[in-house]
Amino acid sequence: MRVDDNRTYMPKKGDVENNWRIFDASGKVLGHFATEIAKSLMGKDKPGYVPHINIGDRVVVINASEIEVTGKKADKKVYYRHTGYPGGIKQLTFRQMMAKDPRKVIELAVKRMLPQNKLKNERMSNLHVYNGSEHRHQAQFGGKGN
Repeated sequence: MRVDDNRTYMPKKGDVENNWRIFDASGKVLGHFATEIAKSLMGKDKPGYVPHINIGDRVVVINASEIEVTGKKADKKVYYRHTGYPGGIKQLTFRQMMAKDPRKVIELAVKRMLPQNKLKNERMSNLHVYNGSEHRHQAQFGGKGN
């Protein structure tokens, strides 16, 4: 009996083919939408998924300004950041964040759903978010636009 016949296939970095995918955020709920994007960035929707290699696709998100949240989260959901100085905590509600930069809302939601490991920055660099329906990655989709 040969041991080679019973081994599990493990993809190498050179074997990985990263495709381009486009997601439309108009009318979608933030949490469900972010999980779809995170799965695609990690490659969990591919049959050859392994956690230690980035086999995920490159993702383009359009219409980020039309993302929605359920219930009273528009006023109750708070984003915190700290300036680094004593007493320097800053906070914005979801509604204020959407008025300031809607792309940041989706980027933060996806970033926080990815595993905390060395591949996180590489995976986040494969995410491209745009407020409107126009994006500069037309060539990756065969010039068809969306």
